[in-house]
Formats: sequence, C-alpha cells, structure tokens
Amino acid sequence: MQPLFNPPRHSDDTVQQHDYRKYLALRMGPMIHALMLVATLVYLVAVVAASLLQEPQLPGWLRATPLLPLALVALSTRCVREPRLLSVLTLLFVVLLEIGINLNSAGNPHRQTMVLPGLLLPVVSSVIWLGRWDFLAGMIVCALGPLPMLLIGNSDSVQMVQYLVYMAVAIVLAAVLRAFMARTLFEQFRLERRLREQANTDGLTGLLLRNRFLQLSRLALADIQHRQIPAAVLYLDADHFKPLNDDFGHAAGDAALVALAGTMRRQMRPGDLIGRIGGEEFAMLLPGLDLAQATQRAEQLRLAIHAIQRPDGRMSVSIGVVECRPHDEAIETLLVRADRAMRQAKRAGRDRVASAVD
Repeated sequence: MQPLFNPPRHSDDTVQQHDYRKYLALRMGPMIHALMLVATLVYLVAVVAASLLQEPQLPGWLRATPLLPLALVALSTRCVREPRLLSVLTLLFVVLLEIGINLNSAGNPHRQTMVLPGLLLPVVSSVIWLGRWDFLAGMIVCALGPLPMLLIGNSDSVQMVQYLVYMAVAIVLAAVLRAFMARTLFEQFRLERRLREQANTDGLTGLLLRNRFLQLSRLALADIQHRQIPAAVLYLDADHFKPLNDDFGHAAGDAALVALAGTMRRQMRPGDLIGRIGGEEFAMLLPGLDLAQATQRAEQLRLAIHAIQRPDGRMSVSIGVVECRPHDEAIETLLVRADRAMRQAKRAGRDRVASAVD
C-alpha cells in the first residue's frame, strides 16, 4: 500500500525526488496563490460582516490587522517557485488565517459557532501542501487553531468532544483528498518526464540525441566561458562497424552500441555530456579538462572499450580530441574539429586517439 502523503517511491533516486518537488511547486504555485487571494477576500468580508451585524468586543482595525500580512503572503507566492520557500509561506498563511479567525470571534457570545471555519480549513487546505511534513504541520495548525475560541468561550465537555470528533473527520478527509491528488500528480510527473526523455534521448543507447546534446552543450559552454575554465570535446567512432552489421546482423550491432554507451557512461563525470551524433558516432563534452587531460581520459576510455566482446572480436574505437579555444567557440565548430581529429586516427590505423591542436 502506498503512503498517503508521499508520492509512490519507485526509485531511491534523490534527484528524482528533488525534481518532483520542483514540479509540484511549479504546478501548484498558481493554485496556491489563487486560493490565498480568495481566503484573504473571504476574511475581509467576514470582518465587515461582523462589524455590521454585531458589536464586536475588539475594534475593527484590530480584527483587520491580519489582512495586511495575509495579502502580502498571498502576493509573494505569485512568483515563488522554490519548493521550500513556498511551503513556509503556505504554512505562515494558515497560521495568520487561524489568528484572524480567533480575533474576529473575540467578544462574540456565540463564539463556539465560529469554530466552523476552523473545521473547514483542513479540507480546504488539503490541496496546497507540497509534501508529507508540510501536510502534517498544516494539520497540526488547523487542529490547534480553533482551541482558543473553545477554551475562552468556556465550552463544556460535550462541545469539546464534538469538536475533536469533527476535527478528526476533517483531517481524515483532508488526508484522503491529499493522497489521491499526490498520486495523480506523481503519475503525471512520471509521464511528462518519460516523454521528455523519449524526446531527448536515443531509444537504443539512452544517450542524448544530437539536437539535445547540442542544446545542452551550448548552455555548458556559456558557463565554461563565463568561468574561464578549459573544456574539451571527444569524438568517437566505432571501428569496423559496417562489417559487424553485414556479417552478424543489426541485432549484434545494436548490442555492441548498447555496450559501448554503457562503457562511456561509466567513464563520465557528473558534469560531462554524452550524445549519440549519428549511427556509431558519439561525442563527449568534458568541462574543466585541457587537451592533455582530455587525451588521457580518451586513452582510458579506448582501453576500457576493449573489454567489450563482439562476435568478430574485441571492440575498438577511434577518438578525436580537441580543446575549446580561449575565445567563444560554438559546439558545432568543436565537433567539426574533433571529427577531423577522429578521421586522422582512422587513417593512422584505427583503435587510437588523435589530438587536434589547431
């Protein structure tokens, strides 16, 4: 059975959990902003109505005091999409709303009837909590919020028991609503993520497609040039790949490419980018490495690829290595230079690394 307040955990991948919270903040942020504005307006109406229909013990300006912070919190959520900050603002808004409800009921001889908004708040707010701890903190605030009205109003034991029962029912209902919404949002998140991966990655090897590799490389190069650090590009081509397909079939060729991609992925660092440029050709962007360091990495990769066994023998690749020039250089230019260096390695006998210094 899946937990009620957490998205189903099909993986312990912390990156996925972080991405999911960012996704929730992005999707739910506008709804949270709208609900806060509506709640602020409703509180304003309640303050005005109380002033017209009865003679409250507290002056109107004091009962209206929470309106300004409520409006400020509601307006601040318009542009906030950072999950943790959005959670804090949401909890702060509920606390302010509970304070306002208590102030608005002060002096009312029938203040016990003012508990009703407090009982509705858990259900109404069930859709605004991003995670389990947010929900638990919100429900605690909702449960404790109406207690001052009951205690100051000298409620008897029957009224207290009724309140506890009704609040328990409201929190359970809120939990059920939150669970179904959380599950629906998580399934939508997984579907959208899967579609993005299918659009950006090669279905066979799982590496970046050419266009996505170019797009991410442009962003990475802009950061590299801003930080003024070296960078290099590797261009790989599997040796004698056409005879493998012709003699043993495309299934054998596909298996070799999958194994090659796996070896490349194991050799990469967190900041490296790998893309399948086309057919049996691959490219790697290596931030922070100069030509000598990148050449050493290429040699290590070449030797690691020897462990892959093809039906016709061990696998080998020819690799071209280039370093990004000090001035702004497009990824397309780097690939052209690296491809040229790779062809030099082919002409020199294959299964080797060639560096371009031009």
